[in-house]
Amino acid sequence: MKKASAFTFYFLYYAAIASLGPFVVLFYRQLGFTGAQIGLLAGMSPLIMLVGAPFWTGIADATRRHRLIMGLTIAVVVVLVPILPIFKTFGPVIMLVALFSFFAAPITSFADSATMSMLTGEKEMYGRVRLGGTIGWGLAALVAGMLIQTYGLKLAFWGYAALMFLALIVSQRFVFGQSAEGVSLQGGVRTLVTNRRWVLFLALAFVGGMGFASINNYLLPYMEELKASKTTMGIALAIATLFELPVLFFADRLLKRFKAHGLLVLAMIVTGVRLLLYAALNSPAGVLVVQILNGLTIPAAVVAGVSYADENAPAGMSATAQGLFGAIVFGFGAAAGGFIGGPLLESIGGRGMYFVLGVMVLAGIAFITFIEWRLPAEQHG
Repeated sequence: MKKASAFTFYFLYYAAIASLGPFVVLFYRQLGFTGAQIGLLAGMSPLIMLVGAPFWTGIADATRRHRLIMGLTIAVVVVLVPILPIFKTFGPVIMLVALFSFFAAPITSFADSATMSMLTGEKEMYGRVRLGGTIGWGLAALVAGMLIQTYGLKLAFWGYAALMFLALIVSQRFVFGQSAEGVSLQGGVRTLVTNRRWVLFLALAFVGGMGFASINNYLLPYMEELKASKTTMGIALAIATLFELPVLFFADRLLKRFKAHGLLVLAMIVTGVRLLLYAALNSPAGVLVVQILNGLTIPAAVVAGVSYADENAPAGMSATAQGLFGAIVFGFGAAAGGFIGGPLLESIGGRGMYFVLGVMVLAGIAFITFIEWRLPAEQHG
């Protein structure tokens, strides 16, 4: 029953994201916003997540009110999203997007923390539970595209709100691990960021987030640069989703084989190689081939990172640890990848951008791994 609740939540949550996320920039363009305004709206969300995720998860660990606070953040998001299409000017839109980003930031961290708590004795099965999100994303993206084509962009916002409302109901079945007495937000975060093992783990997460952002934000513009059709772009996204399925289904075996830290490092290495292959196989057909590697990059890294955070979080700080991991990957790392990738794409093109970022990711992994090897044995991840 607990696995079913987590699987259903991920299905609904990622279906909601697929219903809205790919269409947000189209909405901004429909409002007549400039490229700079759209860039600001897209770039600020990861930075807000950097603050929002550990803020809410830290409060939850400190107050031991995880389900209540998770429900509050989802409820606010459900209310905010349908309001967004009402406004037509930049000022109100950016304020609403900022609020949305702040309250949406911890949702995945809460879900991951609860799922790992409910999988007591079977934590290696996280990947199969998280598979619900991939299935939800794939189905919703297909349906949302057809419905929005017929009924307009406003449907994306209402679809998101409806699916998130259902996710809110399901989330109330979550069971969170018991926080230790006396845990505080500031103290919890300080404990994690002053631990050298955790700092290096978060450094790996940052490098990964930078690489992931370059794929999520700039792959389609690069394919457009390569004269790929919209159909080919859709096929590229479909291939990436398809190859997530086996990795998530067999994630328990990957974790047993490589352990959480080893799988995270492997995912980071494959990410760097993937970026270099985009630069080397610079044709639409080449991009489609490289998309096969998707399962061993972002999904594998998320599974490994969530497992590592759960295994190594100090007592009573599981949600805080998950929040920090999410904030670094999809906040700080994503923002850095976005800010670095944009100017590179404009100045040296997609091929040059992916070559530079691929080298940066692999060099970063090598440097972090070297430092880890020099730590005393008891501090190794």
